[in-house]
Amino acid sequence: MQVSTAGSLPVAERIATLDILRGFALMGILIMNMPGFANSMFAEADGSRLWPGAVDVWAGELRDMLFGGKFNSMFSMLFGIGFTIQYGRMTERDPVRGPWLYLRRLIVLLAIGVLHATVFWPGDVLHTYAMLGLLMLVALRRLDDRGILALIILCLVYPVLSGALRLAIVTPEITAQLVARAKAYEASGNLAFGQGGFLDAARESALIMAHFYGDRWSLWGALGWNVQLMLTMLIGLLAGRRRWVQRAPELMPRIRPLTWLMLAVGLACSAASTLIFASHRVPGPSLIKMLGGLCYWTARPAMMLFYALLIVQLAHSLKWRHVLAPFAEAGRMPLTNYLMQTAICITVFHHWGFGLWGRVGPAWQLVMSLTLFFGIQVPLSRWWLKHHERGPMEALWSRLTYGRQATPAPAAVATRQG
Repeated sequence: MQVSTAGSLPVAERIATLDILRGFALMGILIMNMPGFANSMFAEADGSRLWPGAVDVWAGELRDMLFGGKFNSMFSMLFGIGFTIQYGRMTERDPVRGPWLYLRRLIVLLAIGVLHATVFWPGDVLHTYAMLGLLMLVALRRLDDRGILALIILCLVYPVLSGALRLAIVTPEITAQLVARAKAYEASGNLAFGQGGFLDAARESALIMAHFYGDRWSLWGALGWNVQLMLTMLIGLLAGRRRWVQRAPELMPRIRPLTWLMLAVGLACSAASTLIFASHRVPGPSLIKMLGGLCYWTARPAMMLFYALLIVQLAHSLKWRHVLAPFAEAGRMPLTNYLMQTAICITVFHHWGFGLWGRVGPAWQLVMSLTLFFGIQVPLSRWWLKHHERGPMEALWSRLTYGRQATPAPAAVATRQG
């Protein structure tokens, strides 16, 4: 008998809290990605300010303090939780083919991410999640909880080791070369994205991706980026194994004090990191910047956990669940909405679209992010899900992974209708 292994859970089986968290993370990711859509990713490499006005400076600093790195961290944690749920469900239904099907699922995601990054926007994170997911599947899924905790500690120690090595080997001459290279990419990006057509923008995106993975200094930065995401993915893996989301009601006495502890740690470290980097903008490593980096590294998971724990508490209140419903609707189709953000933003900012490249500062970027999310993505998600079980890209992902088995079982649809 053929067993359904569809990648998306039927509505009746979904965990509402996780959908709310995904939607909230989508909003935060859009806020943080907006500067990379509107301006060059290489801007301000020389320490200057692209938008020196007081309102824009404050908006940028507030954005970085409250949102910077917190929401791709939340998504990576959710990816780790989802790994335990999906992989466990697939191997339970088909012990022989389950691991291979999950491997195929990750390869499809990797292909989508590489296409997204090299043609549309080089800030893509999907290919990173896919690569880390492959690492979990191959090397970490059999590791016990103590091993996972040891890896989490190693990830927390990484910035100290990396920062010390950077201080030791990065000379002023190397710093000058790196700044000059970044300024060159900024200039070429301004031509391609700000004055060129779609093919010019696609070519530039591919060149930037080649730089990210083909230059040793960029690879060092990419390693740090991967370790940051792996840290929260491991937290998600541990949370999924211990079923913390499903057990939230019984864990509530522990969740409440932990929420405020994470807020205190996260705000303190975020404020310190923001202040240090705002007052030490001259390029090149230093001891104070090493401290700032450590504060930032700590703030990412701490603030992310504060947001996540607060949402878990609110989601268990009927009153707040209604308020959070828009996030749940967007969070039921995260891949679609993530790619939609790119489609809309490059149309708005690139020259071949509305041509607002380099014309919108941090303050208006924040307004545009919230308008796009609540004014376009939430209503579209609500409308689509009235007629379909899952988002269009989620359906494509499942079809490419599982073939005809991606179609929801009749019983699941009946449960949704009843």
